[in-house]
Amino acid sequence: MTQAQIEIQLLAMATAVACSLCGVFLLLRRMTLLSDAISHTVLIGIVLAFFLTGDMASPWLLVGATLAGVFTVLMVESLQKTGVVREDAAIGLVFPALFSIAVLLISIYSKNIHLDMDAVLVGKIALTPLPSRRLEFGEYDFGPKSLALMLAIITINLGFIILFFKELKVSTFDPAFSKAIGFNPYWIHLGLVVSVSTTAVASFDAVGSILVVALMAAPAATAYLLTDKLSIMLVWSCLIGMLSAVLGYWLAHFLDASIAGSMSTVAGAIFGITFFFAPERGLFSVWQRAKIRDRKFKLALLLVHLTQHEGTIREEEECNIERLHQHLRWDEYEARSVAFEAVETFCASQENKVLRLTPKGRIIALESLQIGTNLS
Repeated sequence: MTQAQIEIQLLAMATAVACSLCGVFLLLRRMTLLSDAISHTVLIGIVLAFFLTGDMASPWLLVGATLAGVFTVLMVESLQKTGVVREDAAIGLVFPALFSIAVLLISIYSKNIHLDMDAVLVGKIALTPLPSRRLEFGEYDFGPKSLALMLAIITINLGFIILFFKELKVSTFDPAFSKAIGFNPYWIHLGLVVSVSTTAVASFDAVGSILVVALMAAPAATAYLLTDKLSIMLVWSCLIGMLSAVLGYWLAHFLDASIAGSMSTVAGAIFGITFFFAPERGLFSVWQRAKIRDRKFKLALLLVHLTQHEGTIREEEECNIERLHQHLRWDEYEARSVAFEAVETFCASQENKVLRLTPKGRIIALESLQIGTNLS
């Protein structure tokens, strides 16, 4: 592995961590789509700051882009508070308008200036090791400028989360309670928006807006399926983001494809696998639990049926294994399967194809009847 490959992967992992930290709170606040909006609308801040400074390396571009991100959120919230449109519609109205204005400004006033739209969308992470993109002081080379910037963003994001962890937690899960205890969640919300905007802008030059959106959404969504604890969710999100970055790089290397596109694809693939196979919230686990609940319900229903006909003159008719499906209106195979399960779990015994309750089965049937009575 060459030094250039190592530096590209380090930058991708640093970007993934920075985006994942913000993405968790965006997901929990149901604002994930806002990351897409901010990652596009900050372009107008970059363009306007460039027109004022005339320098693509100016730090004012970061300031302008951050202000554009905050302006986007304020516009979305203002539209939402009118009650005329919902939040998703407000986002859909604001970010295409601001992004389109930025594109028009670039196409009209910057025709002879290198402000590449493709670079904004998919990034230039492959150019990270170039000499012009390195942070140098005298004879010392401290690595890529983008990597240093992303490490600084990680430090800021981590500091913000650690310093205001309790406030973020309360305002995210219960805004009404935070107001009741005298805490105004607006300032924490504004701080989070500034953090998201700054992270998105800092990531632009390296990975582009497409990967920014993917790294803010996919790792956080995957971590959400794996845990209920916020601190662990933050750790999982960062680890999944870094894994997506590394695997995505090597996928791009193997396919000779876009690095940002490959990383986004891997992040989506990891989410897809987790969506189906997560231990608690995965689709397969949910299906298994539903199947078990359905099985238990039908077993209880069978035992109740046996209770109602126990000791009656129709007991042999109603409790005959071969005729259960007719009385319970079940599929014949399903009726036999539940009957055999009742025998195997010692809830019923079989005598000449007639099911009879055991003491264990009678207790379960009576408890089921009691529960049904309480619910009614």
